[in-house]
Amino acid sequence: MELKKLLLLTATAGLMGSPLVTVQAQDLGGTLKKIKDTNSITIGYRESSIPFSFLDDKQQPIGYAVDLCMKIVDTVKADLKLPNLKVVMQPVTSSNRIPLLRNGTIDLECGSTTNSKVRQEQVSFGPNYFVINVTAAVKKTSNINTLADLNGKTISTTSGTTSVPLLKGYKKTENIQVKEIYGKDHAEAFLLMADDRAVAFVMDNILLAGQIANSKRPADYKILPESLSQEPYSMMLRKDDPQFKALVDKSIGAVMKSGEINKIYAKWFTTPIPPKGLNINFPMTPPIEEAFKNPSDKGV
Repeated sequence: MELKKLLLLTATAGLMGSPLVTVQAQDLGGTLKKIKDTNSITIGYRESSIPFSFLDDKQQPIGYAVDLCMKIVDTVKADLKLPNLKVVMQPVTSSNRIPLLRNGTIDLECGSTTNSKVRQEQVSFGPNYFVINVTAAVKKTSNINTLADLNGKTISTTSGTTSVPLLKGYKKTENIQVKEIYGKDHAEAFLLMADDRAVAFVMDNILLAGQIANSKRPADYKILPESLSQEPYSMMLRKDDPQFKALVDKSIGAVMKSGEINKIYAKWFTTPIPPKGLNINFPMTPPIEEAFKNPSDKGV
């Protein structure tokens, strides 16, 4: 279809629970109008959310979420006929990612963000592209084998995340007392545990696996088997922007339905990754397979 007749056609609209959206070229609004007017899109990325969004040895953002967001960029280029679209990469943190999205500094956030109903009051999400369990990493010499063993201990987590509230609300740990210290990002929070300022780093299991794989001595650490919560990850975009939401859903839905997502997943989770060539060795789980089979933006 020609752009002047139809700009966006959301192949996955039914799966995403939203009506089919068609947008006339002259009726562009929201993020797509901003992109068209400026010939640029700004992507928010994380600097140490291995393997979703992080910096390589050349200080360039790479990762699973970055690859998926570049698929969205490709769709924007095609649908808006902007082959020379400028892509600006903007680092964000757990604490500022939502404010920077809402105030227009970034147009799309590509990292390791939980798609939650609380966050959906402020932002929208694309199709869920990962499912994690929240737990803790500890040193094997720590004698910490369960989350309840953290009673009376100091734990670390990353500022702006949901980990500590989940720990305090968990039925097996709701009566324990812990002291929390915070890192500005996952790398810093992991180091607080690695340097013995905390006995555990409470975070999403895949992020824990990424930090361990990237550490100096990966064999020194273990991830506890308990789960505080199972949560989906997705990319964030501005709320009440149906045109851009439709484009994001179409783009990522097509990657999932075509099976291309399997190659992208294998690239980051079951084969060696930069910068150290370590393999996180995190095979696809049944909840992740289901997320790919039936794309959805449902939050927890």
